Amino acid sequence: MKLTKKLILGSNSPRRKEILSSAGFDFEVIVRPTSEEFDPITHFEKVPELLARKKAECFEDFDENYLILTADTVVVLENRIINKPQNENEAFEMLSSLSGKKHEVVSGVCIKNGIDYQSFIDITSVTFEELTEAEIWFYIKNFHPLDKAGAYGVQDFIGMIGIPKIEGSFYTVMGLPIHLIYKALQPYIIFE
Repeated sequence: MKLTKKLILGSNSPRRKEILSSAGFDFEVIVRPTSEEFDPITHFEKVPELLARKKAECFEDFDENYLILTADTVVVLENRIINKPQNENEAFEMLSSLSGKKHEVVSGVCIKNGIDYQSFIDITSVTFEELTEAEIWFYIKNFHPLDKAGAYGVQDFIGMIGIPKIEGSFYTVMGLPIHLIYKALQPYIIFE
């Protein structure tokens, strides 16, 4: 599988790189610093799409020979966004609040092609088991989830032992709804 244009992933996320690579895409990673601030009254479903678009707009110097792919993911519990934790105690509080409850993960994507921007979101519901304090601290100390929205990775220990049910795409929870990205990139795909 080849693309007719050069694909740039505007993310340093190891999970996004892994998903895109596993799906068979060749790409280069270029990250440009972007403010991730947004108006607090913005509806949670709009935030990841808005931030993905802001990230893509940092690549205005790339012409239509390039496809720029940017993404953002938020965890939403009871209509409130749970961001990345600042420290281990905050990670503990986040995971404790998710324990025994259902929440949503919203991943937003933007694909820039010259001056055209295509953006979309995908939402997946995630159900957590009741987690013990010992399980949560074990996870924090051994898996260092400070770089993850909601303080967890679905593919890590906590997802294996604590998430019995996912309604939607597993890859959306990991941060990249690859099924939708594939559809968006189909016009540029050549099978050899």
